[in-house]
Amino acid sequence: MSTAIPSSAQPAVPAQLQEIIDDFQAMTEQDRLELLLEFSRSLPALPPRLADHPEMLEQVVECQSPLFLTVEAGDSPELPVELFFSAPPEAPTTRGFAGVLHEGLNGLSAAEILAVPADVPDRLGLTRAITPLRMRGMSAMLGRIKRKVAEQVAPGSADGSAAGVAR
Repeated sequence: MSTAIPSSAQPAVPAQLQEIIDDFQAMTEQDRLELLLEFSRSLPALPPRLADHPEMLEQVVECQSPLFLTVEAGDSPELPVELFFSAPPEAPTTRGFAGVLHEGLNGLSAAEILAVPADVPDRLGLTRAITPLRMRGMSAMLGRIKRKVAEQVAPGSADGSAAGVAR
């Protein structure tokens, strides 16, 4: 049985991301940590075109461990977005957060990603098990993804305002 807050009380979350949130919320705190580790192990490696050109990735400096990401979005909000992450294997929490965001957002349209509520990291139910600094890192990853998507969909709008980014 899920302990999710009724959807009417929260902004809508894309189905594939909501399924992940529901999985986390249905578990005990210890099991949530194990699931986060599973996500860290399932984070895809960078394709060679990015692995050979790390300058194409942007560091999320708010993360305690080195994490780099980039997004590839078309120039229309309806086109799918691809997410790419790089984090060392010895950073399982950071990799786990990246894995959650990759599985929950990759392939969605830019419009769907831009509409994702900023509190998604808190909805995973890890705030008591993970330090606030690490939780801020995941929030920063989501914020960076949304900013980069907004920049690509609405060039010249780095703050995302023209693309309707919810802050």
